[in-house]
Amino acid sequence: MTKLSVNINKIATLRNSRGGHLPNVVQFAKDVQRFGAEGVTIHPRPDERHIRYQDAYDLKSEVYTEYNIEGNPIDSFIDLVLNIKPTQVTLVPDAEDAITSNAGWNTIKHKDFLVDIIKEFQRNNIRTSIFVDPDLKQIEGAKETGTDRIELYTEAFAHQYNIGNKDAIKPYTLCAELACKLGLGINAGHDLSLDNIKFFKDNIPSLLEVSIGHALISESLYLGVENVINMYLHKLK
Repeated sequence: MTKLSVNINKIATLRNSRGGHLPNVVQFAKDVQRFGAEGVTIHPRPDERHIRYQDAYDLKSEVYTEYNIEGNPIDSFIDLVLNIKPTQVTLVPDAEDAITSNAGWNTIKHKDFLVDIIKEFQRNNIRTSIFVDPDLKQIEGAKETGTDRIELYTEAFAHQYNIGNKDAIKPYTLCAELACKLGLGINAGHDLSLDNIKFFKDNIPSLLEVSIGHALISESLYLGVENVINMYLHKLK
């Protein structure tokens, strides 16, 4: 069984665009868990353009499934994670000005850096995962860091699948097989959607968790908007 963790960054983006508390990030996290999601993911960035650091604290007592905090391990992020102690921390090497995550770790070049950070999180009983491209050498490097899991960066797969190239799954399958042999847990995320998620899952052995935000929220707007419009029309009659 692969767990679904819902990334709620887009809910915070919508809230921040207007000010105030609507939509309410904490209430949304409670609702997605009530609807069956098995985890909640947030990715706070230094400029707090969507999820704010205070949101991370506010969510701590409300996420009763798995709480996953993603981010670049700068000092403020490390302090945040150590204070909250979520179920899992996912380390992502995104630049401070990146619109969204766009690359995995070079686990060989940054081995020593990752080893030290991962040890600190594990000393605090926080499961660690690191964001990686589907490259066998990077999977081997991930093992050397001591991480508990990897998160496969799936943007390339999603793009190729969308234009009909199903062979794009092959490097992901090979990396997952290697990760299994090395004893690494496997997560995945970025541009996974209702269109490609089943194919991806069917081809990735021992996939433990997917983190989905942008596509899930976008799909929800369309799949739910008819119901909301009819509710308004009913009240206006």
